[in-house]
This record gives sequence, C-alpha cells and structure tokens, in this order.
Amino acid sequence: MSEAMAFTGERFIPGTRGEIWVEHWHRYHFAARWARGRKVLDVACGEGYGSALLAREAAHVTGVDLSPEAIGHAGRMYANVGNLEFAVASCTRMPLPDAAFDVVVSFETVEHIGEQAAFLAEVARVLKPDGVLVMSCPNKLEYSDKRGFANEFHVKELYREELAALVSARFPEIAWYGQKPTFYSVIAPEAGTDARAELREVSESAPADARPALAHPLYFLLVASRSRAALDALPPALSVLSDSDDWVHRDYEKVMRDLGGAARERDHAVNIVEERDRTIEFMTRDAQDYQRIQKELQAAIAQLKADHAAEVAQIVSERDELLRARDAVIAAKDHEVTRRGGLRWWLLLPLYRFRILKHPPV
Repeated sequence: MSEAMAFTGERFIPGTRGEIWVEHWHRYHFAARWARGRKVLDVACGEGYGSALLAREAAHVTGVDLSPEAIGHAGRMYANVGNLEFAVASCTRMPLPDAAFDVVVSFETVEHIGEQAAFLAEVARVLKPDGVLVMSCPNKLEYSDKRGFANEFHVKELYREELAALVSARFPEIAWYGQKPTFYSVIAPEAGTDARAELREVSESAPADARPALAHPLYFLLVASRSRAALDALPPALSVLSDSDDWVHRDYEKVMRDLGGAARERDHAVNIVEERDRTIEFMTRDAQDYQRIQKELQAAIAQLKADHAAEVAQIVSERDELLRARDAVIAAKDHEVTRRGGLRWWLLLPLYRFRILKHPPV
C-alpha cells in the first residue's frame, strides 16, 4: 500500500487485503480486452492502478477523479507510464471534448452519486458514436438486501431493472456480465488464449445439477454501446482471475483455523460454566433441603410443645410444690437448730460463770 494514500473503504488502494483486491483487479483485467489499441477514459480512477493496467494495452488512457489527493498521488505514482495522464474532474462534468474516446471504463461509480442520469449523459457525450462503455455496480438484491448490509459510502444502489433502464436510455445495446468473488475450482487447458471456456455453477445440495451462468452475481458488469457492431467486435468471454499465491484461500483457511481454536476455547469455557452451574444448582438444592428440614424440625418442636403443654404445666406445678415443701422443712429445721443451740448456751452459762469466779484472770 502506498504511503501517500490510506484505505478508507470508499476507494480501493493496491495492497489492501481481502477479497476486495480480487474484485477490483479482475474488473480492470476484464476491461483490458476492450482497451487494446484504443483511446480510453477511466472515470473515477481513484489511486490510478487500473488506469495504469489499461495503459499496457491501450493507445492512450486518461484517468479522472473528483479527489485532488487521488489524482496527485496517481500522477506521481505512475509518472513513468508514457501513454497515461490524469485530471481532476467530476464524473458528471468532465473538461474533455465530445466524442474523444473509444472506450469509457467506470467501475463502482454510479452507486456513489445521486446524479446518475447526468453521469450516463456525460459518458455518452465524451464517447464516440460507436464507442463502448464498460461499467460495474453492486447488485442491490444480493449486495445489500440478502446480506442485510448497508455501505455508508453508497448513495443509491440499483436493482437490475433500474440499472437496465438507466443505461439503455443512452446505450441501447447492452451485454450483461455478472461478477461473484468466491472460491472456484478452475480447470484450464495449457493451449493458451484461444481455448474455449465454459462455466458450470452448482450448489452443494445438488452438485449434479449445473447451469452455465452465475445465478446470483454480487456485481453487475455491463458492456454497452450505441452500436451493436461495436459489441459484436469482441465476443462474450468467460473471465477467470486466478490468484497464483492462493492468498484468499490461505487466508480463509487461517480464519477457519482461528475460528476452530476459538470454538474449542469457547467449548471449554462453556463446559466450565456448565459445571459451575451444576455445582450451584446442587448447593442450592442442599440449602433448600436444609431450610426445609429446619422448618420441619421447628414445626415438630412447636407441635410437641403444644401436644404436651398441659402435662408440662402439671409437672412444673408439682415440682414447684415439692420445692415449697422442701423449703418449709428446711426452715423448720433451721429454727429447731437455732432454738436448741440457744438452750445449751444458757445451760452452760452457770458453769462458765463458776469457772471465772474460781479462777479469776490474772
């Protein structure tokens, strides 16, 4: 990725990882067959990589973009390409002469603007009467509706019938193509560029049933003109962009491995949580059983007290009566002891007095 520009999600920058690079590079390789030996205009050229690719085949390429930053970068980045120039311009008002180009290329442009009819009118103005327009845009049904996806940079996406009406108003002759980035099994002959091609699309649920076209393309690609002869000059072709480094597939495998590891960690965490929940449930049941038993015991004690309340009261009363009787006996004994102790004292007192008189103290 160049240091001068950063990927914001609005325009593709070479070096951006992911399937986006397959989509964008493939479109320009597809358009190159129409550019051979011709004067080409690349509208909304962005960073300029596609214009530089077309310049390998074209007689001359002009790239225009509304962003001064993008055009400044493109001019510096591809300054050594002699048949390539860049200019700042809006796609609805380009400072270019009428009927100046054989081919106009514009990928992923129309959905970014509100003045779509004005854009097609401007393309028609700068194209020669028998010129060819090669353009692309997302298939709203597949790109947004079915995926529940909203691209913040898109102003107005189009369904097939809307795109057909828009383009045919200026270019009645249209050849439709579909683009669908995914994994493919490619069988290619070694014969070279003249080899015939075929497409077989199947589903996993019915692999024996095949159709010779993409049923649900994510993007529409149109080759349009005011001249049928201009379209017939190049027969329709099946275009396959093969990734020699197999980067997308290897990245997919890495993601799947990472997801597998994450899934194992998740399952381990789930097992721990489930074990914890089982332990909590077991302890909760124990606590509930304890509380139930405690309540039952308290109820039994209360019932026992209620059942034997009279008996207990009688026992307590008899105990109290016995205690009172005991206390009375003890009191009587104490009184008797006290009385007897006092009698002996008076009996002994005369003897004590006699001893004192007989033996007075010195």
